[in-house]
Amino acid sequence: MKPWSLVSFRTAAGGERAGVLFDGRLVDLPISPRSLLDLIDDWPEADGILRNFHPVDADEVLDAELLLPLRYPRKVLCSGANYRSHMREMKVNRPDDALPYFFLKPPTTSLVGPGEPIVVPADPGAKVDWEAELAVVIGRRARHVKESEALDYVAGYSAINDISLRGPHRVQHPIGEPFQWDWLASKGADQSTPLGPGIRPAFLVDDPQRLDLRLWVNGHLKQEANTSDMVVGVAALIAAASDLVTLEPGDVIATGTPDGVGLPRGEFLQPGDVVEMEVADFGRLTNPVVVESS
Repeated sequence: MKPWSLVSFRTAAGGERAGVLFDGRLVDLPISPRSLLDLIDDWPEADGILRNFHPVDADEVLDAELLLPLRYPRKVLCSGANYRSHMREMKVNRPDDALPYFFLKPPTTSLVGPGEPIVVPADPGAKVDWEAELAVVIGRRARHVKESEALDYVAGYSAINDISLRGPHRVQHPIGEPFQWDWLASKGADQSTPLGPGIRPAFLVDDPQRLDLRLWVNGHLKQEANTSDMVVGVAALIAAASDLVTLEPGDVIATGTPDGVGLPRGEFLQPGDVVEMEVADFGRLTNPVVVESS
């Protein structure tokens, strides 16, 4: 059977609920209507039901709009400098004993779903860049978990585009040396982080370290890599993050980007551009770029 992904959708009748995207068709789930985030909040129970779900027999949903799959996760953690190819293109020398580096994005204002616009500042000095990444969605509360057990806490995987404003990242007049980089200004802009189009359940993913990533801008392939190039793998990232904060159901961990970002070539997103990305066969995430209104 072809694999499928969990999605959030809305019909003309109104109301957001979870469904399944299977072979280009949107079908209903064999559970009471609720949001995908609610489903993941009860992931141990939902996981058991979904393992026996056969979407080919499910009722098709017509005239529906796909939405941001998770509205909204409690946390979005992002891992920096986690692909060997990206570190080479950015001329970063990561020490062998370096721990994973994480930063946070504000979920309710930064995340956008499939088809929704990426909003960029009118100032070209913002230098808006793309970063295709594998997203990990947590399915169970996790604190101080072992790397060997970390994947047991995963509900599923998705695609996330860590849109980055390169211009304001380096602070022009910092308070002091520890404050030379502004991660909030660079990574936390409103409507800047596409996620989706759905979430592939973890039990349908054989190995998260063997997934292809691709990103296009206006139809031109910019990024193409495999998650095997990660410096710190998914399980180790989850374990490290759980030592810093309690991970909760629905939390998203963005696992870093490979080479092919725009900064080394001086290429940046402009209003009117269209960005597409995909992880393996999870579905294509497409977002137009628009300028922020005053």
